[in-house]
Amino acid sequence: MTYQKDPRVDQYIGALLPWQQAICLKVRDLVHAADPGVEETIKRTVQPYFVLQGNICALLAAKDHVNVFLYDGGLTPDPHNIITGGHGNKTGRMISYYAGEPINEEALLEMFRAIIETNRAGGWRKIKGSQ
Repeated sequence: MTYQKDPRVDQYIGALLPWQQAICLKVRDLVHAADPGVEETIKRTVQPYFVLQGNICALLAAKDHVNVFLYDGGLTPDPHNIITGGHGNKTGRMISYYAGEPINEEALLEMFRAIIETNRAGGWRKIKGSQ
């Protein structure tokens, strides 16, 4: 898959441990596969974000895992139970991946597509406000 890469995101991922790099690269590919309009940027000084008419997700590597923060206001269904934290969070939730843990690619791709659809509809704040 070919897409526009932000060299700052490359730099962030390149500095990680090999298993963390593998997770970040897979998530990066999946979020771009969700929609060709997805763009990469750095926010909060060093954190990779993926955006399309609003935030979709962000990456943050920790000592023993990689967090994928999902910016959906809790609207996106999780029928595959891949969300690991932030269930009660009003702005977003997260998925923590540990070394050797598989990524449910289909489920994550579904979530990214749903978040993008919400962004295109005005964003989760607008949608939640109208409910």
